[in-house]
Amino acid sequence: MGTIALIYSVIVYLMFFASFLYLIPFMGGDMTSFIGAPKTLDAGAASLTAAPAALVNIGLLLLFGIQHTVMARGSFKKALTKIIPQAMERSTYVLATVAILVLLYAYWQPMPSVVWSVTSPLWAGGLTVVFFLGVGLVLLSTFMINHFELFGLLQGWLGFKKHEPSAPVFGTPYLYKYVRHPLYLGFILAFWSTSHMTVGHLLFASIWTAYIFVAIGYEERDLIAAFGGKYHDYMDKVPSILPFGGRK
Repeated sequence: MGTIALIYSVIVYLMFFASFLYLIPFMGGDMTSFIGAPKTLDAGAASLTAAPAALVNIGLLLLFGIQHTVMARGSFKKALTKIIPQAMERSTYVLATVAILVLLYAYWQPMPSVVWSVTSPLWAGGLTVVFFLGVGLVLLSTFMINHFELFGLLQGWLGFKKHEPSAPVFGTPYLYKYVRHPLYLGFILAFWSTSHMTVGHLLFASIWTAYIFVAIGYEERDLIAAFGGKYHDYMDKVPSILPFGGRK
């Protein structure tokens, strides 16, 4: 079973990385036109218009949030590991994320009506830079903690070696000394940094930004349960998203 867990984790990781890479042009639109993505937030096949399109898009975005929220709960993990080995639990979570992203890419309905458009080459270029900085911050943040554990590869390797995972250790590496959630900050920068904001893009950015703040609440509740006073002290000293201000 250890070999199966390792192969499973590697395959799922590769699938996830491919889906993450596609997320960049999917969000970036015209800023990433050199990639030639067949479907983006603003372009590609659309079979619905107006209100029906909005309902489909909202449903897809909420499905992502529900999957992440439910599968991240300890009670769900405990139930899942009664069916599959613990070494495969995180990869299964990641695989479900891949499935939701594929559904999002396939069935997203572009809503191209323009909310705002920046025509200045200087400002448009600046927004493009911020977009790629946000994407880079997301990826970099995963390596600041444990990229391979986050996406299930470490668990698959430990299952293959028949080793038990180590107890979690609280730490604040690099940017985590300045903000508690640099990964979420990166996503927010990428969501909103566009010179051509359409109704569809605005819907996408608004719902996923709102979900981020909901997710922070659940995540920090779990971290407090795991680390107690250490995480409380961290919250008192380090702001949540922006590198200034208090814990709020």
